[in-house]
Amino acid sequence: MTDPVNKEDELAGTEQPFVQHLFELRDRLLRSLYGVAAVLAVLLFYPGPSRLYDLLAMPLVKVLPEGSRMIAVGVVSPFLVPIKVSVLAAIGLSLPWILYQVWAFVAPGLYKHEKKLVLPLVAASTVLFYMGAAFCYFFVFGQAFPAIQKMAPVSVAVSPDIEAYLDFVITMFIAFGVAFEVPIVVVILARMGIVTIAQLKSFRTYFVVGAAAVAGLVTPPDPVSMLALLVPMYLLYEVGILAAQVFIKHTQAPDEGAEAAKP
Repeated sequence: MTDPVNKEDELAGTEQPFVQHLFELRDRLLRSLYGVAAVLAVLLFYPGPSRLYDLLAMPLVKVLPEGSRMIAVGVVSPFLVPIKVSVLAAIGLSLPWILYQVWAFVAPGLYKHEKKLVLPLVAASTVLFYMGAAFCYFFVFGQAFPAIQKMAPVSVAVSPDIEAYLDFVITMFIAFGVAFEVPIVVVILARMGIVTIAQLKSFRTYFVVGAAAVAGLVTPPDPVSMLALLVPMYLLYEVGILAAQVFIKHTQAPDEGAEAAKP
């Protein structure tokens, strides 16, 4: 039986000078920038910055009292805020292209078993972030904004500022997008050997308490929004435990597999 340790190194002959790595990094950064610029150009043409902001503001606008509208406090806010939305949307839509450039840069320096780990994690983290942002927009906002409006005193005219609304929405998108990355964090911790599967299972109670604290800090002050973040985080934690078992089994280095096979 061939000893895996004595096998020829997979990366032998792939070394490149440091300067060449810098040129490669520059090219990958430029390609990422060109991708974002191309998407931004399309968004500026169609549907346009104003329409993009209207789509972003729709969950709030449709629950405002009849006759109420959002306001712009800053002099240039009606122009700058929709442009900011367009830039952020372009970056978000270009995320798969940006991550592909990152992958193309680091992949030549990875072993086969490392590629089996990194590529699925990069793809899964992108999808999970999109799912978190979409869940926030379509479900959380639809539940939270009506509840908040009902709490407003009758003597208060509700007219949110468009820039403050953008800051709030971006914060929520990031919070839910990052929260949906729980399975990725669990898999990485388990694969690196920082925690075991048994420990992850025993940490369930502590995770729920920590997730409840995070949900209480980043969501609007209503129980619906808090539960809307807490419940998916817990379910994703369980998914992460299951995924970690699969990843540990299928992404072992050859020497790790040989050691595991020993009686």
